[in-house]
Amino acid sequence: VQLVESGGGLVQAGGSLRLSCAASGSIFSIATMGWYRQAPGKERELVARISSGRSADYADSVKGRFTISRDDAKNTLYLQMNSMKPEDTAMYYCALGADYDNSGEYDYWGQGTQVTVSS
Repeated sequence: VQLVESGGGLVQAGGSLRLSCAASGSIFSIATMGWYRQAPGKERELVARISSGRSADYADSVKGRFTISRDDAKNTLYLQMNSMKPEDTAMYYCALGADYDNSGEYDYWGQGTQVTVSS
């Protein structure tokens, strides 16, 4: 399985970006998918997570502003980010957990896409 993120870039505060994560392989539709981010000097943190049944969880810091979604026909995960803030600046990674409900772990990670929000 390979995960390739895209859609990052530079945006002004209050603006929007849409990240995509394209997955190879045949297990995407049964996997739990997640978006994580890591800012310089900080630990990686969960942004949002979506199960195969489309149940979604969000970090408190992004609730109401970000929306995670998935298109199983296209093996693609999305993160719509609105009302962005400078503190959203980070490298964003997608992750795939083939047996996440049992293991609580992700098996595959993408290389990341940089998001920078200017004030």
